[in-house]
Amino acid sequence: MTDKALTDIAFSNFEITPPLLQGLEQAGFSRCTPIQAMTLPFALSGRDVAGQAQTGTGKTLAFLIATMNRLLTRPALANRKSADPRAMILAPTRELAIQIAKDAEKFGAALGLRFALVYGGVDYDKQKAMLEQGSDIIIATPGRLIDYVKQGVVSLHACEVCVLDEADRMFDLGFIKDLRYLLRKLPVRTERQTLLFSATLSHRVLELAYEHMNDPEKLAVETETVTAARVRQLLYFPAMEEKLPLLISLLSRTVDGRSMVFVNTKVWVERVARALEKAHFRVGVLSGDVPQKKHQSLLAKFQRGELDILVATDVAARGLHIDGVSHVFNFDLPFEAPDYVHRIGRTARLGAEGDAISFACELYAQGLPDIESYIEQKIPTAPVTAELLVAVPRQPLARPAQGDSIADIFNEVRANAPADKRGPKSGSRAPRSDKPRTDRPRADKPRSDHPRPASSRSAPDQNRQGQAAAGEAGARKPRRPRRTPHETTVPATAATAAVVKSPQSPSAIKRLGSRIKSWFTPSNPAR
Repeated sequence: MTDKALTDIAFSNFEITPPLLQGLEQAGFSRCTPIQAMTLPFALSGRDVAGQAQTGTGKTLAFLIATMNRLLTRPALANRKSADPRAMILAPTRELAIQIAKDAEKFGAALGLRFALVYGGVDYDKQKAMLEQGSDIIIATPGRLIDYVKQGVVSLHACEVCVLDEADRMFDLGFIKDLRYLLRKLPVRTERQTLLFSATLSHRVLELAYEHMNDPEKLAVETETVTAARVRQLLYFPAMEEKLPLLISLLSRTVDGRSMVFVNTKVWVERVARALEKAHFRVGVLSGDVPQKKHQSLLAKFQRGELDILVATDVAARGLHIDGVSHVFNFDLPFEAPDYVHRIGRTARLGAEGDAISFACELYAQGLPDIESYIEQKIPTAPVTAELLVAVPRQPLARPAQGDSIADIFNEVRANAPADKRGPKSGSRAPRSDKPRTDRPRADKPRSDHPRPASSRSAPDQNRQGQAAAGEAGARKPRRPRRTPHETTVPATAATAAVVKSPQSPSAIKRLGSRIKSWFTPSNPAR
């Protein structure tokens, strides 16, 4: 953390319990960032707070200090059981929940507080057993926590503190119903403290705040720009086929630091990662298809510097604090303008400097006006030259360990995918078509030189043959002859009808029988 990102206000100026203050000093935290200095006076006094600040400015530490200090200085609610949690921290993504838990354990492990990390994608029974043993603070994603609440594994009736981190992202991911369900399981808003933090406080987020919070104090750190001031932004306009060569070339000219590459779809995560690995870069991936354990392993390697590049979807764009990320590449411009801010916020964190380079291709360039309008500035542009598409040669790397290459990672993904998403295996026959056999093209089999006899031909074949002969002769198709009468009429008083036999169809005979029957049937039976 640089001095320019800090204020002159020290944590010791606040009424923080000495054990917690000592843990902060041991973790290297002595002075506040602007959002911490602004929110802690209200949060430590028990007030509800809705805080807004740019990403990477220390919002996580602000609500962790307020939560832990309350639990250490105030008694629990009278109706709390030993296993019931006293605080609930909700995050929209698994990666953010894991990051919050790591930050909490840095200075809270020696305070006697028990933490429970709950999120989907990992061992369900293991987390269930951890909750049954009891915890003081639950750090969770909404979906998995709701499962445990509905099963009666954990009760939230004694939670004194509720924290909603990145609340606007929860709206984007469709968690609003889950949030309302969990908030209804907590004590009433006058008996609990609610802290809401986000990089953006939209109208819908404020509506949620005023509905479920007790007269919250809205606090925002004003900045001249929406994006971090120390991020150097640059924009290229490549064609689709130029994006990969341009990305590899720019990365080959990056000397120090680590880079993150953001794409919009999981399919392109694999394509970009394979191309970078082929160009002799150490690459990791973060996307929804990759198993959670592999997620954590790749993220840890990237944080330790064992990987040069992390290719990710927006699942990793929120809350991840990774030191030393010097470059962020938007291989695809994001669909939503706020996501651009959160992507480039992975660099230049806590006062550092960084570069954000974006590609506006013909597929995603239509989102550029919305992005520039949202950040209230024009992004500087640069031309795509022929020299820029040629990468600087790199030394080949050692072969990755078994299971660590991009091919191994996605082979594992496909092996663990449901059967209906795998598609047909190579060499296997495709499923039969639902069309009848007559609609399918014939196989290219050699035909016999001897024509089929006329008796063996079907009626359509004979019709086609007759039409072809008529076409060759150039003759006009004759008009259908007028039907001749097939019977002779006899007086109605005759007892029998003399019918003259003639070549007639069964339908004509049926009509004739109906007509004769009508002659001998009285028109009004009531007379």
